[in-house]
Amino acid sequence: MEILQTSENALSASAVSAIINAPIEKINIADWLLHLPDAEYQRCSINHIAAGITSNFEGTPMSINVEFVGTALVVQHYVFTAYRADYCRLLSVSDTITASGRSKVQVLWELRAEKIDDNTSRYTNTIHATATPEFMEFMKAHNITLAQAAKARQDASDTHNHEETPLFAKSIENKALYGAYNLPF
Repeated sequence: MEILQTSENALSASAVSAIINAPIEKINIADWLLHLPDAEYQRCSINHIAAGITSNFEGTPMSINVEFVGTALVVQHYVFTAYRADYCRLLSVSDTITASGRSKVQVLWELRAEKIDDNTSRYTNTIHATATPEFMEFMKAHNITLAQAAKARQDASDTHNHEETPLFAKSIENKALYGAYNLPF
């Protein structure tokens, strides 16, 4: 899958970090994400609707996520392009459904864990959204400038990322320390 990210068609970029109170050696982001139950995904944001794991035709793992980002319902078809204990990189051509209609946006999602000390790690959740050619046509048909779309997407994406990142970090922590997702937090 080709990455379309350029300064000419960038819609948003958000990176948010949170502390995981677990040693880096116990953290496995790939395992966490590849086995994330739907209910746990929903617990990590009021805007998360559903999530599941599948694969593409080549057998590469995929995460299918349904959520609201701002006022858009987004169905993400994330293909894992890298997945390790400390880092996952996923790329999706996501369906976006708004009151104005339906289009597609490319989303790059990166999840990273880094050691702070022997008992603490930093989790960083990074999201980049890029306008696809289809989305450029959608904007043109609806008389929306790229700057207007980017402002709306940046605000919505960053707000969403600030909500989900600390809850993802806590879920990863629970999985690392207790082998469970659904502990109260």
